[in-house]
Amino acid sequence: MADCSHDCGSCNQNCSERDFRASLRPGSSVKKVIGIVSGKGGVGKSLVTSLLASKVCRDGFKTAILDADITGPSIPESFGVGDLRAEAIEGEEALAPVKTDSGIQIMSMNFLLPNSTDPVIWRGPVIAGAVKQFWTDVVWKDVDFMFVDMPPGTGDVPLTVFQSLPVDGIIVVSSPQQLVRVIVEKAVNMANMMNIPILGLVENMSYVKCPDCGKEITVFGKSNIDAIAKSFNLPVLARIPMEETTSRAVDAGDIESLDIPELNEAAEKIEALLK
Repeated sequence: MADCSHDCGSCNQNCSERDFRASLRPGSSVKKVIGIVSGKGGVGKSLVTSLLASKVCRDGFKTAILDADITGPSIPESFGVGDLRAEAIEGEEALAPVKTDSGIQIMSMNFLLPNSTDPVIWRGPVIAGAVKQFWTDVVWKDVDFMFVDMPPGTGDVPLTVFQSLPVDGIIVVSSPQQLVRVIVEKAVNMANMMNIPILGLVENMSYVKCPDCGKEITVFGKSNIDAIAKSFNLPVLARIPMEETTSRAVDAGDIESLDIPELNEAAEKIEALLK
């Protein structure tokens, strides 16, 4: 609804029977949309988004990233395109996404700011509206898989994405700390309430492998990802270790050079949506 205040607690409308899906611009094509979510910040959603987009792209699919983390975008820096700006398409009220070296199409708030370090001081409904415009006002060319990097939590932006975009599935990212269990369950429960398919769980920072003996060291203690997965009847798609090479590549804007074998199963599950 055009006059929606996004305050569901004081609203008497029955939105469950409404269709809020937004249309792509003419000339755009996106076959599958995958959301990368978590109920908590700092667990590595942007890292998982970037790695999966790069992996699926290497497998021969045309990929894109919609950076829905408006106030804390980090995707552009990971791909080494943080200094670029989105360009308007001549003759249209539309934007062209920025392309990476391997051809991944990206739209992020950082591409629209005069300086990439400028803060975005907006309220929730305005941020949610910007995310929706990334879908409707950007010309996405022949995309097989679009990955949506969500901000943490279960607020305006996840609600807007789940209602406005044709999300085909989500991946929930977690870390091994015990306190994450409740946060993960919030994200899973929200997806279930919105009838969004959950492809599985990915645990980031799962362990550190000793360079001398190869032993896996659980820095944050014993993981509870298997128990969470079992309680919701979901698969654990990956356990990503902490590695110096990963940090160096991300800091250098060279994330496309990384091939993390632990993410193969997750990539295969995503690609099966088209196959």
